[in-house]
Amino acid sequence: MKKLMALICMMACIFGLTACGNEEPLTEYEQYKVENAQQIASDYIVPILSQYMDDVRVHDLDEYTAEEIEYMLESQLGLKVDGYAFSTAIGSFYSAMASMGTISEVGEISAEIDGDQIIVEVEIIGEKKNGTAEIILSNDMFWKLQSAALNPESGMGELMGKAALNTLIGMGTVFCVLILISFIISCFKIISKVQDNAAKKKAAKENSAAGVENAVAQIVEQEAVVEETDDLELVAVIAAAVAACQGAASTEGFVVRSIRRRA
Repeated sequence: MKKLMALICMMACIFGLTACGNEEPLTEYEQYKVENAQQIASDYIVPILSQYMDDVRVHDLDEYTAEEIEYMLESQLGLKVDGYAFSTAIGSFYSAMASMGTISEVGEISAEIDGDQIIVEVEIIGEKKNGTAEIILSNDMFWKLQSAALNPESGMGELMGKAALNTLIGMGTVFCVLILISFIISCFKIISKVQDNAAKKKAAKENSAAGVENAVAQIVEQEAVVEETDDLELVAVIAAAVAACQGAASTEGFVVRSIRRRA
């Protein structure tokens, strides 16, 4: 029974994954919009953009604003475009045709709906190399051009060159980081020496301050001893003067209890 339940669960998971992998079929209206988007991209947008492959035409187009471009294409061809997106697309086609050469023909066309956009990919066969034009239209009844770009295909030599360049950049970055790390590690010795010198200077200052305090204390003690000695001498002199005034032969019996200085 357990094996049967496990088998049923496994089959359910497999069918679930298969269902997730399949795309939902397009409705009749969606298929209609996709087919019209393919036709607009191949019959109108690609030929129009291919006309602006020389400096004169590109320069002439620069004189128009985005609103004027939108008005001209809609009034003359009934084609709705975003003026800024059309100008950007011309720049992309112009730069790509420098390596592709003139367009010989249009190859396969594919399109898919992505939310509020219809993405159309048109295979472009060029004189020197091929490319892919990616054209994005609005997913509505107007099929307004929102973006377009021409991407040349890279040959094996170009791919190898890019791979070698990426490898060189990666290895160079790693070596630069290693050099930086080694430099930082070597700076630790200098930092340690600086800290030791600072500690020695601090200790020397502390010792110097302690010596000054000791010297001051000794001076204060010496002054106290001198003052005490002076007071004793003064007491002896006063006692001798008092004894002389009273005709005594010695200062025995005299006690000086305090001395007051009179102004």
